[in-house]
Amino acid sequence: MGRYIQRETYLRQLMDRMGNGEVKIITGPRRSGKSWLLNRIFKDYLLEQGVAEDNIIIVSFDMDDDEETGDLTDRQALKSYLYSRITDDTTPYYIILDEVQEVEGFEKLVNGLNARDNVDVYITGSNSHFLSSDIKTIFRGRGDEVKVWPFSFREFCTDRTEPVSELWKEYYTYGGMPGLLRQRTSEQKVAYLQRLWNKTYLDDVVERHKVKNREALSALADALCSSVGSLTNPNRISNVMRSVQNTKIDSETVSNYIGYLEEAFLFEGAKRYNIKGNKYFESIKKYYSVDVGLRNAKLNFRQQEITHIMENVIYNELRMRGFAVDVGVVEAREMRNGKSEYIQYEIDFIASNGRDKYYIQSAFSLDSEEKRQQELRSLLKVDDSFQKIVITGSDIAAYTDNKGIRFMGLFQFLLSGI
Repeated sequence: MGRYIQRETYLRQLMDRMGNGEVKIITGPRRSGKSWLLNRIFKDYLLEQGVAEDNIIIVSFDMDDDEETGDLTDRQALKSYLYSRITDDTTPYYIILDEVQEVEGFEKLVNGLNARDNVDVYITGSNSHFLSSDIKTIFRGRGDEVKVWPFSFREFCTDRTEPVSELWKEYYTYGGMPGLLRQRTSEQKVAYLQRLWNKTYLDDVVERHKVKNREALSALADALCSSVGSLTNPNRISNVMRSVQNTKIDSETVSNYIGYLEEAFLFEGAKRYNIKGNKYFESIKKYYSVDVGLRNAKLNFRQQEITHIMENVIYNELRMRGFAVDVGVVEAREMRNGKSEYIQYEIDFIASNGRDKYYIQSAFSLDSEEKRQQELRSLLKVDDSFQKIVITGSDIAAYTDNKGIRFMGLFQFLLSGI
């Protein structure tokens, strides 16, 4: 069967939500492991807790099974089947509906099941039809979302015996898509990732949004992959696509296409936040790929800038751990050429989770005092008491300098946390 990685973070989130009266909605990019999480990992947990197998009802709408149940994509047939399996009103039942968007009108059925005191409902949906942005209207506040990402670096290292530096090279090249576990060679991994882009993700977005210019959508994805970690906006991307890729696409269409790719969980945009001014810059963002292997594959592995890839991995890791992440800007008045000017300094990430807040710089190398001071300058301009951290590409022991700034190596951050 191959390796079986126990996705403990997501299992814990499901355990914490059991019996909370809401529909558990598992979202994330296609092939990130949503179905496996529910149909195997969560089911195994329920069985270990003594739940009878007959009380775990799983229906996967994108595949046939060996049970003769008729066409369950018909809502009435599905309703009859599910209610026939619920034989009493006191014993807990766990209903898992995988790729539920295949059932027209599933919303009323799911809400009806969820209204029963002894029924706990868990659903997944393909991002070509079923997105987190739809949840608010579909379930009217009765939906509880769990977002699933590709493997983190710590998950990727599970049961591996190679040196961590070698594992890191593999991870930052091919990423953490679970399907890669079945691909033995580099050629197979490359082909798998490129098939995801060409035969799954782009097709999904084109189908859902009826995109007429597939080539422009693909070119835009290339542009976002090329610019991870760089400030940009739709107008700037439009100009770059026109001059570099010879693709004519106006800024409004670029904005729409970016929205489609974000809704498909392929990219996330981090807003730019003025720390001292306590406000956002609405027009400029940094975009990050949900997986660096997918990012590399979209660019045919041509652009392997380790500084940007490391920054992307740190962003994803923070998001997996439940942090909201912004790009920080701190303004200071300084003398330049005999004039007093406002100068903007950038902090890579402001990470907060409602309890903790961190200012984080990603610095692949601090090989000179000049580079060190450059990375520290923006952090030292912030005068509040939240923790300031520099994550370096070197495998260093963590320490705090005499200015209260903490330094830690990338592997410590990825494997152990802040």
